[in-house]
Order: sequence, then C-alpha cells, then structure tokens
Amino acid sequence: MQRWDLLAIDAPQGTRDPVVLYQDAGARAVLIVLSPGQELGVHQVKENAWITVIDGSVRVTAGGETADAERGSMVRFDPGEQHALASDDGARIVLLLAPWPGEGHYHGDERPAARSV
Repeated sequence: MQRWDLLAIDAPQGTRDPVVLYQDAGARAVLIVLSPGQELGVHQVKENAWITVIDGSVRVTAGGETADAERGSMVRFDPGEQHALASDDGARIVLLLAPWPGEGHYHGDERPAARSV
C-alpha cells in the first residue's frame, strides 16, 4: 500500500511546482496546488483526465461550459478535450491521467522522425 497526505505535501510555487505522486504503465497521479488567482489556461492532454478537488474550489471551463468544482468534486475530460481551470482563492487538486502515457503523448527523450526534403 502507498499513502499520501494530500493536504501536507508542499508545492510552494503553485502550478509551477506539480508533484508526481505515482506513475506506472497504466496511470499517472499528480498533485497540483493552485495559489490564489492562479489558473491552468486552455489546454488538452492525450489521456483521459480526472480532476479531484482536495481542498478549495476551482472554476472549470470546457466545451463552452463553465462550472464551479468544490472540495470533494471530481471532473472528467476525454482525451483531447480542451479545458481550463482557475481558482480565485486557491485549491489543491489531484490530476489522474490514464492510460499513461496516452497515444501520441510526446516524450522529451524521443527523437523526431527524419524527414526528406
């Protein structure tokens, strides 16, 4: 068994300081702390993405819809679905990505395929 105290893990730089809690061939779990006023602008991932609000609240925007997600809420996005998160007062969220890595996910150690000109 592995266990994490999600309220005690330090991430002093907010969104610039995500903490990978666990990763294997099936999934990746990441703690993200949104400092007051921080946001994760419009983005998308190659995997299914679940966001669970551990503390605070976030404003979630996707598909032209905006909703507030409070502590204890979970939101899911399809692979490739554009979404954004913002928090006026700060929040702690856990992002779960599965399968990990998703099809087409870029890896920094990969070399681009050679092209003929």
